[in-house]
Amino acid sequence: MSATQAALTQLLPLAGDTFDKNKVTPGLLGFIVFAALALGVWGLMKSMSRHMNRVDFEEAPDPAARPAGGEPAP
Repeated sequence: MSATQAALTQLLPLAGDTFDKNKVTPGLLGFIVFAALALGVWGLMKSMSRHMNRVDFEEAPDPAARPAGGEPAP
């Protein structure tokens, strides 16, 4: 058995006595991770919006469509 496993088997019973099993919350670390993800998504959406506004293209006319004069295409 490794030193890590030995430490875990000794420390886990102690941790079980200190936690209230009916009151488990994500805590400060959960909030920080969630806030970081939210800021990352906000930044990506802002960047995508900026890049999409820079796109400038003209759609090529459909070759099968009739010209504006009303005559069928040859």
